[in-house]
Amino acid sequence: MKARKYRNPLVTVDVIIEFNTNIVLIERKNPPYGWALPGGFVDYGESLEAAAVREAKEETSLDIRLVEQFHSYSDPDRDPRHHTVTTVFIAKANGTPKSADDAKNIGVFNPKNLPTPIAFDHVKIIRDYFQYKKGVLKKNIF
Repeated sequence: MKARKYRNPLVTVDVIIEFNTNIVLIERKNPPYGWALPGGFVDYGESLEAAAVREAKEETSLDIRLVEQFHSYSDPDRDPRHHTVTTVFIAKANGTPKSADDAKNIGVFNPKNLPTPIAFDHVKIIRDYFQYKKGVLKKNIF
């Protein structure tokens, strides 16, 4: 009998860091290129929340405070490199964002001045977030 090989999606986190009515985005240094929410892979033995705080600090140099868990996104095609499942958090931060680690550049944007291109499925996540903030979308709605 031949053994089955199981593959599981990789677990990631993304963070929407709020600055007044704006959000922080990073420009990626590595493929896939484009602008993205700060985030990355959850390390073995690490909680989603700890990964979100760590990734935000590594990429933006900001100490963040998680405000709420927003939504999970699991489309198998959301990341061209792997099948990933991300949990998105909303956070607040003080200080000045500075690009670091995997971030080539950093900026603070609102829905009317978003940069292009935006990597992964982050256009959908950002759109959902701004709709949520307007009260048009509820959290975790399908």
